[in-house]
Amino acid sequence: MLFSSLIFIFYFLPMVLGLYYVSSFSRKLQNIILFVSSLIFYAFGNLEYIIVLVVSICINYIFGILIDKFKENNKIILICALIINLGILFSFKYVNFSFNIINELTGINIEHLNIILPIGISFFTLKAVGYIVDVYKGEVEAKKSIINLGLYISFFPQVIAGPIMNYNDMENQILNRKENFRLFSNGVCRFIVGLSKKVIIADSLAVIADNAFSINSYNGGLPVTLAWLGTIAFSIQIYYDFSGYSDMAIGLGQMFGFKFIENFNYPYTSKSISEFSRKWNISLTEWFKRYVYFPLGGSRIKNEDKIIRNIFVVWILSGIWHGANWTFIIWSLLYFLCVVVERVIDFEEINIKPIFKIIYNIILCESWMGYF
Repeated sequence: MLFSSLIFIFYFLPMVLGLYYVSSFSRKLQNIILFVSSLIFYAFGNLEYIIVLVVSICINYIFGILIDKFKENNKIILICALIINLGILFSFKYVNFSFNIINELTGINIEHLNIILPIGISFFTLKAVGYIVDVYKGEVEAKKSIINLGLYISFFPQVIAGPIMNYNDMENQILNRKENFRLFSNGVCRFIVGLSKKVIIADSLAVIADNAFSINSYNGGLPVTLAWLGTIAFSIQIYYDFSGYSDMAIGLGQMFGFKFIENFNYPYTSKSISEFSRKWNISLTEWFKRYVYFPLGGSRIKNEDKIIRNIFVVWILSGIWHGANWTFIIWSLLYFLCVVVERVIDFEEINIKPIFKIIYNIILCESWMGYF
């Protein structure tokens, strides 16, 4: 079920809102309604894979309690939790890609498994991993309520495309959020803005991009003007698609009293790839910084080689996270190289007119066509 679908807008959302506000006398009941509604929402994607989401919630609930209880051995428990979480993600998203690599390297022919990727698995896995790590570090307490943890992992406004928020940032909202008419009306307006981005702009540009590049597949060649038209249309489409979903998610959260972090901050106005990465899919960037980059030492260490290593790890993992395909890995390597070069020459401080830096950034963003 998509946010832009008629069944969501005219049936699912009004029913959930009605049940939610009728139950305003009990926060616990409201959270149960949101949790059950999130599971129903997820089941519309594929009824079978609701099991994957429920299993993820249950195992992380158990591991959180175990990590909190057995503090002397909690590192071993953490490792087991990470292996299981990432193992589930690998089994559904990367196993066939791994078979491709093995087949190419060895010449044998391992048949692909007939696996359908559960919707949102990349997002709720990161949330689950973040929760487990935060419990291990003592930044949050292990949750005694599986409903509250389940709501955090599966909350339907976030489960498809984020924003990805830490449990530390969501906990108080789950327990003590304050609904009011102004926040609700802002949420409705934000949802409409996101819906317009998706349906009116992104979907229209998708038609232009698809038609432009279908000419290439039919004729074996593509005029330069059409190639640029398709590339520009696709670049704008992908922004309005992603940011539209984020706007709808933020708006939905506000309707229920939640305040999510912003996920996009006019990324195409960036003057460098480094700045672009801070403005595009912000919650994902922050997740990798918090749970990968900083634990490796971040930029605080004095060894420049290790800093570059840390940047490489973040970008390569980001590429793999986006998709099980070599094109995503190549895309991440390209952006890693740009970030490193910008760091070495201190690109953001170079005295060049901002417009030229923006053009440089846009040209690199146009390269997405070859990877996405």
